[in-house]
Amino acid sequence: MAAESRSLATALYRARFASGFLPTSYTTRGDTTVFRLLVQAGREGVPAGEIARSLDITPNTLSAQLTILTNAGLVTSRRAGRSIIYIADYDGMGELLAYLMEDCCQGRPEVCAPLAAIASRAACCGQSQLS
Repeated sequence: MAAESRSLATALYRARFASGFLPTSYTTRGDTTVFRLLVQAGREGVPAGEIARSLDITPNTLSAQLTILTNAGLVTSRRAGRSIIYIADYDGMGELLAYLMEDCCQGRPEVCAPLAAIASRAACCGQSQLS
């Protein structure tokens, strides 16, 4: 039963990766994507109209990207008056990153060394900023 549960979790994370990152990984302006903008915005989130203006993308394109990210469990939203505020789901992002990093080096530390360096740089922002 544990193996079945683990393979289901693996399938879920692979689906999250495929549906959440691949279609939205192309750049819209410079190197900023919708997901990156939301992660950088923090827990305050960003109204949909501001995302579209910041990235210079049409509302239809933005809507499609936000739907993909929401269905992948990487973005949530809340209504504030007439606006919808989109927020990066840090728990979903953490679960996906943990899945991608799990067993990444398969006993070969030289494979994970660059990833460990990236992770240590990311930790410099402090837990209080992400909590």
